[in-house]
Amino acid sequence: MECYKEFAHIYDKLINKDIDYEKWANVILKICKEQSLGKNDYLDLGCGTGNLTEQILPEFDNTWAVDLSYEMLTEAENKMRNKGKKVKFICQDITELNLNRKFDLITCCLDSTNYILDEIEVKKYFQCVFNHLKDNGIFIFDINSYYKLTKILGNNIYNYDDENVTYIWENHLEDELVDMYLTFFVKEGDLYRRFDEEHSERAYEFEEIRLLLSEAGFEVIKIMDNYEDKDITNTTERIVYVVRKKVEFHG
Repeated sequence: MECYKEFAHIYDKLINKDIDYEKWANVILKICKEQSLGKNDYLDLGCGTGNLTEQILPEFDNTWAVDLSYEMLTEAENKMRNKGKKVKFICQDITELNLNRKFDLITCCLDSTNYILDEIEVKKYFQCVFNHLKDNGIFIFDINSYYKLTKILGNNIYNYDDENVTYIWENHLEDELVDMYLTFFVKEGDLYRRFDEEHSERAYEFEEIRLLLSEAGFEVIKIMDNYEDKDITNTTERIVYVVRKKVEFHG
């Protein structure tokens, strides 16, 4: 069972209530300004329906966006076209990123990194990002913390209900993997249409991510608690990493 297929078409109605994309973008752009980052080329990985992409693209000359879900990209492309905004959308696996272009800023937000379930694949992903950054380019991404995935989401069941959409979300935790089984009922006329999706996220320890970043050649600039200018704690739910592509000098 694939994820982000039919869900893509109702994604914004459900997620936009909980995520302040404008705030996240403002934090990211403030960091870019503080780091005197160039604003020619921007790449958003795991872009989904393009909500963060849309907030950041006005500050850059060229914007590219990548996602593995064709359905999510379709929603994003329709949204940008209707608003007259120009973005180059690519359907690609971020662990095998190959765009033949380098960027000043790369982002990957809303825990897309947790969807990479194997440490070796995360290492490949970080290396791909490194290779697509310009010298001293910045990579900003977030993850659901180990605490959130194992202690909060864990083996719990959630549900949501309004007049148009009802869903049941059941989680199963085993060996640091959280398998999420979602059943949706979407109102269509007087009836409800059912569809099911399965999502999986891997819980990564904080130091595990730091080590993989270092091995890929990144320098950590800042680590934040959920796009707030404060240090993470043992109960932080979303960890934000701000890293730079280090330039090696040989003399």
